Amino acid sequence: MSEEQNEDGQGQGAKRRRPIDIVIAEKNPLLMSSLIKLFAGDERFTLVATTPDGERFLSAVDRLSFDVGIIGWEMPYMDGRGVLQALQGSEGPRVIVYTGSASPEIPRVAMALGAAGFCSKSDPPAQLLETVAAVADGRMMFPFVDVSQLANDPFAGLTPRERELLAALASGLTNAQIAGKLDISLNTVKFHLKNLYDKLGVSNRAQAVAHYLKGREGR
Repeated sequence: MSEEQNEDGQGQGAKRRRPIDIVIAEKNPLLMSSLIKLFAGDERFTLVATTPDGERFLSAVDRLSFDVGIIGWEMPYMDGRGVLQALQGSEGPRVIVYTGSASPEIPRVAMALGAAGFCSKSDPPAQLLETVAAVADGRMMFPFVDVSQLANDPFAGLTPRERELLAALASGLTNAQIAGKLDISLNTVKFHLKNLYDKLGVSNRAQAVAHYLKGREGR
């Protein structure tokens, strides 16, 4: 049973007039067929598109406008972690991780990376429908997660690019050298560094490098 964590208050569902537009990323064709039928049978939802992997899901985000994305955790080409990292900082859809994995770490990591909900494939189908409806109304839907533990891995929420920049900082490169190495502009480097510092809770590169080295020692 999911523990509901309300972000925007209650009663929002009554205000919704149009169907909830969704896109599903699921690698299993048989399960995808079942999900299509499940959502087709509930007038609250409109299935905008389906994709078999994470890369095509991100392509759908770029091309389409929809409210909620339902993604697997283990997908070809790009997994759920990669999708959530790619969407960080964007104004994209709210995302629910829907997986058959029994790992208790996945809900925690998904929440840290910005997912709005989690649902297990072992849950009744009705649970997925209600999770999507709640997430579309601005709520967070997860099994019990000890939020205090989200800070245990400060690097979990970094994008691949931010991890690259952090490693470059640790190697002593200047902003201009980082821009040349990664083939990006100096302004882009500064933009990524600001986001990096905010996520790590630091104010300068020295503190970020110290954080990085401390994290490596603890692994």
